[in-house]
Amino acid sequence: MRDEDKQIIRRLGLFQDMDAARFDGLLNAAFLQRFPERVVLINEGEPSDFLHIVIDGMVELYATLDGRESTMTVLSPVSTFILAAVLKDAVYLMSARTRTAARVLMIPAKSVRDAMAEDDAFARSIVDELANCYRGVVRNQKNLKLRTSVERLASYLAHQYVRQGATGELTLQIDKKTLASMLGMTPENLSRSFSTLRRAGVEVNGPEITVRSLDELREIAHHAPLIDNFPNTVEHQQ
Repeated sequence: MRDEDKQIIRRLGLFQDMDAARFDGLLNAAFLQRFPERVVLINEGEPSDFLHIVIDGMVELYATLDGRESTMTVLSPVSTFILAAVLKDAVYLMSARTRTAARVLMIPAKSVRDAMAEDDAFARSIVDELANCYRGVVRNQKNLKLRTSVERLASYLAHQYVRQGATGELTLQIDKKTLASMLGMTPENLSRSFSTLRRAGVEVNGPEITVRSLDELREIAHHAPLIDNFPNTVEHQQ
């Protein structure tokens, strides 16, 4: 593993306070692999053998039932998954596959559990990480249950607009079918929702989206601080 990759992982909240020797031990036990697009990394129902960290590329978490499939979320660098299953030594509740070519670090689950038992700082960071994940789940559930499809799309575009620098444009990082699934709607509903947002100055050209006003998007979404989680840096740039 390159030194810059180690430094990136070290800066993750999960690892930044743990003992240096134990951190090195985790990485020495880990496997860094390159995967092409559309490779299944884990299957729901299988034992959680590794904690995964997305170093490069994008990874989709999804679930299936009776032939139906739904995207749960799409992860970008640098992100970990699925910590809770690793700590409980339980099966995965979601599957994961690469959306693009990706580099993924895989840390053996037992090594993670052993480090947690031996390193109090690491254990506290794990509690903090799980708390953040839980709050993220609550925010997502409120978004799905309290907003209409148009409002959910407006909220998603507003978040992406801010994260990509609020320059007047944004690029969809995932295809529209996956986006619809993640937002809890059909592709047809997504298309109608984009049409509705034209009144707010949203213009669509393939994956390229032009945004007239962040404030208009947030107004349509009924922006709520107890649901939305905007980055702190460029929230009001236009």
